[in-house]
Amino acid sequence: MNLHDIVKARNRIEGHVRETPILTSSLLNQWLGHEIFFKAENFQKIGAFKARGACNTVAWLKENGKVPSRIVANSSGNHAQAVAYAAHSFGIPVTIFMPEYSSKVKIQATKSYGAEVVLSSTRDITDQKVQEAAAEKGVYWIPPFNHEQVICGQGTAVYESLTHLDNIDAVFAPCGGGGLLSGSLIATRGLSPKTKVIGVEPLNANDAAESLRKGSIQRLSAPPDTLADGAMTMTVGDITFEYLKQLDDFYEIEEKYIIYWTQWLTHLLKCRIEPTCAMSMEAIKRWLGTMESKQRVLMVISGGNMDQATTQKIWERDWLEVLPIHFE
Repeated sequence: MNLHDIVKARNRIEGHVRETPILTSSLLNQWLGHEIFFKAENFQKIGAFKARGACNTVAWLKENGKVPSRIVANSSGNHAQAVAYAAHSFGIPVTIFMPEYSSKVKIQATKSYGAEVVLSSTRDITDQKVQEAAAEKGVYWIPPFNHEQVICGQGTAVYESLTHLDNIDAVFAPCGGGGLLSGSLIATRGLSPKTKVIGVEPLNANDAAESLRKGSIQRLSAPPDTLADGAMTMTVGDITFEYLKQLDDFYEIEEKYIIYWTQWLTHLLKCRIEPTCAMSMEAIKRWLGTMESKQRVLMVISGGNMDQATTQKIWERDWLEVLPIHFE
């Protein structure tokens, strides 16, 4: 895959997704002494970047005369909504397999797009069921990340950003299965080869970091205990892993920092932000601490879907009394 594939994906999804805004916080820039730009995919269709990959894949199927009788997908959240939305947009029946621990608001949203939702007690059972369904005649499986057209669709978020922003020193994006990061890497290498691409993952769900350290794909032994539900994948894919190995750096973030930055970015940017992407801000702060000159950084806000239970956990303590320049 290369920049040409990202451009084709961007053309396919036009009219089906939004070109989301790029936000800044002058106060945060003043505190940190650098320029931070936020690609606000929380304003995307279904409230997350996942709409890009899903719509590109369905549009690609149609473009190639391969429209299935049914689409299936497996996800704990945003990908479920995205595939349901994309299938509905193209008039294709869809069944989504989700673990029972998925965010209730994401389950309900997936149903609202007309999808049949099948819940299972564990992620492993969910993954098994979707594989069984995908084996049926006329059914097409759109996986959450390990698919070339999904990756190309996700890469359009950073592609859009870098066509509007010059001289970006680094791009930061969260890592679940690695689809967003893979697409971001392809787009960045094509448009701005000198720009670094850096991944971020919860320490409590660090299968990607472990995979990079050991040089082979590692799988979590159990569903991770993290508030970053968009990064609760058990393992990265064989396609995405090859791109993750090309990243310039990778950070693992503790839960307290995920909570802290979810609060602060919500406050500073005045919009709803998921813990999964808020954790990238801690990685940015740590990375900036190693820089000797002023940097221009792009961070992908991957989504803004968060249920009441997670919101309550995030706000159990008010961290806004501790300024970002003082929080360690």
